[in-house]
Amino acid sequence: MKLFSINNIDKLKEGLAKTRISLLNKISETINRKAKFDNETIEEIENILVGCDLGIDLTEKVINNVRNKILGSTNRSIEKVKELIKEELITIIGNADYFSIDNIKHKPLVIIVIGVNGSGKTTTIGKLANIYHSMGKKVIIGSADTFRAAANDQLKIWSERAEVDIIEGDESSDPASVAYDTIKTALEKKHDIVLIDTAGRLHNNKNLMSELNKVYKVLGKLLPYAPIESFLVIDGTTGQNALQQAYDFNKIIKVSGLIVTKLDGTAKGGIIFKICAENKIPVKYIGVGEKIDDLLPFNIDVYVQALFN
Repeated sequence: MKLFSINNIDKLKEGLAKTRISLLNKISETINRKAKFDNETIEEIENILVGCDLGIDLTEKVINNVRNKILGSTNRSIEKVKELIKEELITIIGNADYFSIDNIKHKPLVIIVIGVNGSGKTTTIGKLANIYHSMGKKVIIGSADTFRAAANDQLKIWSERAEVDIIEGDESSDPASVAYDTIKTALEKKHDIVLIDTAGRLHNNKNLMSELNKVYKVLGKLLPYAPIESFLVIDGTTGQNALQQAYDFNKIIKVSGLIVTKLDGTAKGGIIFKICAENKIPVKYIGVGEKIDDLLPFNIDVYVQALFN
């Protein structure tokens, strides 16, 4: 799977514009108006990073490493400072395990998608379906969010846009039975990928979390290996609450990857680094807009470059 085309890079830059202005422009302005580069300048840059939702502890770690390198160097240019900060941010994420469906070991590949209401979960499923369909995969969606009346209607519209199959559930349906029917259909019709929607759970709602466990057990009865992936969709604009969601969901089920949405609507794109550092869960995709092709595979090198260039 080719992670990034020129078009995707342009989308990413556009989607991260608010964060880039808040981060890059402010750092450049801080350095330019200083007669000398000193500890006071470093402290101002520290405040800029905290303002982008990088978090205090993580910011201190980045700043301490940058301070040690820059104050001991004769090159204290804006470009040098930018490069040092970029290096530190990339180090936070490390070598990400990029998600690829090029070599599916088990068919169908089952992906269950979880998240709270308002995170963009249902929309994200439609965008995932579009990505995989465009790669030539046969995709089916299981509309198992039967707690929200509009969820099925939304998914049906998205499935039509993405030109993929869907198994629908209504308000009287048991979410686990919808998941079961979806897997059964996928096996019969030889689908490559199954996307299972789930109810928009509050991460502290025990009853809904129990229902999620029930869906998992049903999937396991038909396919012992399922689900292969569990994607948690979180709203990138919600800050500390997004961190708590990732923590709480991961206690109940094993979250294999995060999808961070709405990054185009915030100047706090630094939340990506904070989430990865504190929860040790890799980011698989990021949402940078409302269009069907505005969900992009996450690549830390490209992400950081888009923030600083």
